[in-house]
Amino acid sequence: MTTDAVLSARISRNAPTRYAIALLATVLALLARLALSPLLGDYVPYITLFPAVVFSAWYCGVGPSILSFVFALLGAQYLFIPPVHSLRIVNTAQLGGALVFLLVSSTLIAMAEAGRRINETLRKAQGELEDRVQQRTAELDAANRSLRELSARLLQLQDEERRRIARELHDSVGQMLAALTMNLSAVQADIERLSKTATALADSEALVQEMSKEIRTISHLLHPPLLDEAGLSSALHWYVEGFAQRSNIQVDLQFPDDFGRLSQELETAVFRIVQESLTNVHRHSDSPVAKIRLVRSDKDVRVEVEDRGKGIPADKQYKIASTGQPGVGIRGMRERVRQLGGNLEISSNGNGTLIVARLPLASTSSTAAA
Repeated sequence: MTTDAVLSARISRNAPTRYAIALLATVLALLARLALSPLLGDYVPYITLFPAVVFSAWYCGVGPSILSFVFALLGAQYLFIPPVHSLRIVNTAQLGGALVFLLVSSTLIAMAEAGRRINETLRKAQGELEDRVQQRTAELDAANRSLRELSARLLQLQDEERRRIARELHDSVGQMLAALTMNLSAVQADIERLSKTATALADSEALVQEMSKEIRTISHLLHPPLLDEAGLSSALHWYVEGFAQRSNIQVDLQFPDDFGRLSQELETAVFRIVQESLTNVHRHSDSPVAKIRLVRSDKDVRVEVEDRGKGIPADKQYKIASTGQPGVGIRGMRERVRQLGGNLEISSNGNGTLIVARLPLASTSSTAAA
């Protein structure tokens, strides 16, 4: 039905074309009946003319179908009905045949016109539906773009907040603790003769120093100053050394000497991917070792973090690979990599887990554009 509607719509665009096609169909029908004349004689003179009228009514419209009917009636009367080559009706049978042809043709024209109107209505409804679908699709694309931009902005704000907290901890609390340490040292020197008090003060001073050390560690973990000042290489070596000491996991960091500097956004993303991956190794894998490998090419940066632990269970791998709910850390890594135009792959078996992130060097995230 769709093909018929399309053909009818194409033919109906030009009125002269519709009339010409109707006449052509009628001529072909008359020629076909003329070819059958040796077999049929003057019997059923309208047998090949009904299809021409139906075709004209269905594809060309009411006017061309009426013209086809009149032309077919005159042609049959002139060519096939005795007396041949004359338009005279000599008996009642010929008149009855013409009236039957008229009645049947009128019925066919009316039915075809009704069908054409229905098809036209359906075609318009289909067009409106397609327009609405395109409009809804465009709205959905716009909503998805807004959501991606919001996600990118949230990640950017998270990094900025980490930098701010790290600075506040270092500049304010760290300085006050340093002053308190000096005061306690002075008090300890004045009352050194009191052994119990001196011991308590020494313990307090040690606690304050340990607290200051922990605050500096937390500040650096939130956002290591080395990442901005010395670059990714220094920040990763510092973090890996501290992680190995705290977790008793032997970490092998393979960082090329000629790696060079990246943009601030790329270096932050690589550092967070390594940080989150090592955290997952410590929490979940029970692996005694971990390997980190960074490779830089002309087009992208490849980050690999591999362990030799118990791996990820099959059901959890399915959730991570599908649209389910993986861990917050994995979602954060995926979102960072996706915002930079890269991809993240996680493969695991009973002998360990491999995380591979590819980040294009020429990418510019939507947050940078904002």
